[in-house]
Amino acid sequence: MHLTSARRTLVVTAALGLALASAPAVAQPQAKASTNAAVKVSLTVKGPDGRLFKGKIKTKGHDVTTATGGTHRCDGTNGGANPSAVPTPTAALDDAARKRHFTWDGTWYASFDDFSVDTIKNVSGGGVAYWNIAVNGTSIPVGGCQFKLNAGDKVAFTWTAF
Repeated sequence: MHLTSARRTLVVTAALGLALASAPAVAQPQAKASTNAAVKVSLTVKGPDGRLFKGKIKTKGHDVTTATGGTHRCDGTNGGANPSAVPTPTAALDDAARKRHFTWDGTWYASFDDFSVDTIKNVSGGGVAYWNIAVNGTSIPVGGCQFKLNAGDKVAFTWTAF
């Protein structure tokens, strides 16, 4: 009886080993789809005297060029905020400015790996205010090139006195 049990164990082990060796390879997960798909957001720019811009903008993360700051990526990977490129508030402002023919400018800060928005439609803080960035009514906790936007988000750049 003991010999039969040992043979059975040996046969089962050999069959299992053969089955595993001849089984097709397990499919590897496909590469993660890009998260930088264009999204449509609502963008509002409010200056000290009222609304400067309001509209829906289709945007995704991309390189941004300003007169003061030069050309830098603005795709959510700034400062290691996101592992891959994503749409961002500053990229949305840049897209709106290009598509609707208005200007904006910002200083690039390498230490933050982000722009500081200084002027929109010739309205600047002038040392007494700054451009606050909010998404869905909440000020963002990181720079405008670091925050990930989702479709339908409400983005606001608001002139805010110190």
